[in-house]
Amino acid sequence: MALRAKEGEETKGRKDESGYGPEVDAVDAATPLLRNIICINTIARPRSTVDPKEIEHFSVHKDTWWDEKHGPRILHLYNSFRVQFLKDGLINAGLKIQNPDFPLEKIKIVDVGCGGGILAEALARAGARVTGIDASEQLIKVAKDHVKLNRDISEKVNYIHTTLEDFANKESKNSTYDAVIFSEVLEHVSDPQLFLKECVKIVKPGKSIFLTTINRTLTSWLSTIIVFEYIARFIPRGTHTWNKFVTPHEVQCMLKNYGCETRSIRGAKFSLTQKWSWSTSLSTFYLLHAIKQKETGM
Repeated sequence: MALRAKEGEETKGRKDESGYGPEVDAVDAATPLLRNIICINTIARPRSTVDPKEIEHFSVHKDTWWDEKHGPRILHLYNSFRVQFLKDGLINAGLKIQNPDFPLEKIKIVDVGCGGGILAEALARAGARVTGIDASEQLIKVAKDHVKLNRDISEKVNYIHTTLEDFANKESKNSTYDAVIFSEVLEHVSDPQLFLKECVKIVKPGKSIFLTTINRTLTSWLSTIIVFEYIARFIPRGTHTWNKFVTPHEVQCMLKNYGCETRSIRGAKFSLTQKWSWSTSLSTFYLLHAIKQKETGM
């Protein structure tokens, strides 16, 4: 089942055994035409999710990736929320925490589009064993060089320069991963539908898919592009393209097609004082957790 995400509202629904459980199936509630357009789109698509312009844009900032003052500060500050959301999702999916100091101990996670390793290192510090993949060779080098400076986690993280498609094809048959996460990546790929399909292939049924991304609304255009890029300059200009943003409903439709059930969606907001907080609105930033229910012969 899928959750309908309404702007300005927190998703609510009756709880199932996991503690989550949607009340409204957005796909089934949609008209047949809408389902055909959004959920069962069979138009021929490019066979790569890599957008060379996006890779070039982020690679240019390789030297400031770990500079919290002049680099992607917004991502560094987002870490505690991203790790908490992933941990909560795994707990509700059945994870039993053995060591509170390392709640993700023995959990194997793939960080797709890991960049210079900001999230991957945070997950490793929480105890996870992380495989970070990215199509940017320069950012993978940044990630590898930085993790060497942290001996306590250096053996928990493995970075690979590869495309998602190549990695998924290699790992899908004998996957042992507990979760795949892609954070602030979906809005930068050339084909979100293919990207989600390949991410789902990485894990077996019963395992988790986590993502954080940006909704496609007037509010998100005003805040993330006009304010954050051009006025406050929290983010380099040209980082985002509004029409590449993906709505929660679209994500849920695509995930359902690939045998996944959405379990939780939460909104987040970033203030002009450069602080993250949870939000009841999904109008801009949102985090989503789904569980793969079955193989779909992808």
